[in-house]
Amino acid sequence: MKIHLRKRIGRLSSENEKRGKKLMSSLYLAYNNTRSKTQYEWLNLHIFETPKTNLERDHNKQTMMLAESIRAKRLIEQQTTNHGFVSNVKGKISFLDYFKKLADKKRDESEGNYGNWQSAYKHLKGYCKNHDYTFSQIDELFLEGFKQYLQGNIIQKGTKKLAVNSAQSYYSKIKAALREAFMNKMINDNPSERAKGMKLEETSRQFLTLEELQKLVITACDDELLKKAFLFSVLTGLRWSDVKALTWSKIKYSEASGWSLRYTQQKTKSAEILPISEQAIKLIGKRDDNEDIEIFKSLEYNNWMNSKLQKWVNKAGIKKKITFHCGRHSFATLQLTMNTDIYTVSKMLGHKNLKTTEIYSKVIDLKKIEAAHRMPDFLLI
Repeated sequence: MKIHLRKRIGRLSSENEKRGKKLMSSLYLAYNNTRSKTQYEWLNLHIFETPKTNLERDHNKQTMMLAESIRAKRLIEQQTTNHGFVSNVKGKISFLDYFKKLADKKRDESEGNYGNWQSAYKHLKGYCKNHDYTFSQIDELFLEGFKQYLQGNIIQKGTKKLAVNSAQSYYSKIKAALREAFMNKMINDNPSERAKGMKLEETSRQFLTLEELQKLVITACDDELLKKAFLFSVLTGLRWSDVKALTWSKIKYSEASGWSLRYTQQKTKSAEILPISEQAIKLIGKRDDNEDIEIFKSLEYNNWMNSKLQKWVNKAGIKKKITFHCGRHSFATLQLTMNTDIYTVSKMLGHKNLKTTEIYSKVIDLKKIEAAHRMPDFLLI
């Protein structure tokens, strides 16, 4: 890393110029690292931009000597960092600014993950209020306070209490930021390792049964492309982000194993090979000459799209609140209903943890109970 001493010329209004005030420049250090963006440290030192008297020239000389000594000190601190020590300068960097830059980097990932990071930043900023916390001020007490803020124990007037899982998601983003800072030697201690986490609330998974899906197939939708995309999700278990990114170049065929989708998950960035059925291929239609064009290019994920989806569901006589992601839930539930083992379903969904898939098996257990109670009374007892 290189550290440069720089100056920024100030501004002098005509009114201040009339009062005889002199144009000053602010001194700062620029930390240039080829692996990350340039960072700045303002020194709160000022020099005359055009010194005219010996007093002003002497002031500039003394100030520049002080600034250079600070720069030399920072260079020594940088060297100690390279040998396993963390610079005091890094501890003075704004945690809020660091988190915002980290959140902005998620723009190239899935829309949902990027949105979660941005929401986490919004709540972090709300918790900090007007105080600019530095890394050195982030400890277990800060994390506990932020956790309580998210849980609604400390709530601002006019705001709604967050759902438990939303709060947990935002809290986990703060912990992830601290882990990354620790790995990058921004801090020499990670307080999130000692802080208590937040438990997830078990959520229900809304899904469509085979009978309901058959109703949807024969029901017209105002947006035929949306209908195809949703049913494709049901047949493959793909998330919206992966359906949107689907191109013919990712769909392969072999005599031995049939059709398969070779893609990288937008959410987890993990490479996957997913076998897909013949009916899923027939659903998306004729192969395009340009295999790199998105098959569902004109579709956009927004509230309007989900409202069109819900309108189609209602039209089919289905009284459930359905979003695009319910297609993925329906795929998992149908697979388990057809006795596909949970490990295989987990792999097909691209889950890293089997526990994520187990929620669907609980849904199947409920269906079994309901089926048992539907058994007609024929014993005449």
